[in-house]
Amino acid sequence: MPRKARQKSSSGIYHVMMRGINRQTIFEDEEDYGKFLQTILKCKAKCGYTIHAYCLMSNHVHLLIKVGKESF
Repeated sequence: MPRKARQKSSSGIYHVMMRGINRQTIFEDEEDYGKFLQTILKCKAKCGYTIHAYCLMSNHVHLLIKVGKESF
């Protein structure tokens, strides 16, 4: 059964969490962390969101972001 659509935040701020399947490690070394941050910054430049905070751990990630311009 599908989940209900999430409601848009009135503040535009969202907590985004990503985790490895079965809590598997998603960052094996420092290079993996760097590549992830590069990807986030590349997307930030394109979408215009603001990153308020982030926490990268070996098996999961937390992002606190504010929506920028929406092109869809």
